Amino acid sequence: MNTSAKRRLMMVTIIIVAVMAVILAVVGGSSAAKSISVAEAASGDYVGKRVEVTGAVVDNSFSTSDGVLTFDIYDEADPSVTVHVSYEGTASSTFGNGVQAICTGKVADDGTILTSELVTKCPSKYESATEALTVSRLLGYGESILDKPVKTVGLVKEGSLTSAAEGQARLVLVDADDPSIEVPVEFMGAIPEGIVDGTSVVITGSLSANGSIVASDVAQEA
Repeated sequence: MNTSAKRRLMMVTIIIVAVMAVILAVVGGSSAAKSISVAEAASGDYVGKRVEVTGAVVDNSFSTSDGVLTFDIYDEADPSVTVHVSYEGTASSTFGNGVQAICTGKVADDGTILTSELVTKCPSKYESATEALTVSRLLGYGESILDKPVKTVGLVKEGSLTSAAEGQARLVLVDADDPSIEVPVEFMGAIPEGIVDGTSVVITGSLSANGSIVASDVAQEA
């Protein structure tokens, strides 16, 4: 290959590399999400842009309709500022009141974060089962214990864990010695990470007249 041909080949190679670098930069720049605060998301400066916003879920702000979950989040540094979130997908069992939600998506004209990726984080929580009633003993007390604060220990029934956004019992608690004895648990908070099917949990709450435990706290048995 003569010198002239080598130079032409080198120039063509340089041009191809340069074009590919530009394409990768454009594609990468358009898909990368910029991490911003809730206040920044609410400012209106990021409409049409892909962002990642982390905030705490406003209590009882969530609802699900036609497979779309909507809720509000706030920044703990300034709880007075909130943004609306829309997510077409199923939230994990850790979703609930007060949970940290990492929302990645585009900001709509009205300020709603049209979320394509939703990650929720709830720290692991442990509780001693000392003085906690088994499911069998709890139900054995019948009406005499209705609406009275009590701790109950049992195992999470397989396949029963749900998200607070699904609007149903969060889990079913079964007796460790007799799995045929069970009770549904209502809870609007976030199920701590680490709690899965078969986990021994301690529920703080009260037995309601409809036969379910209305929980104020859910923790893994220490």
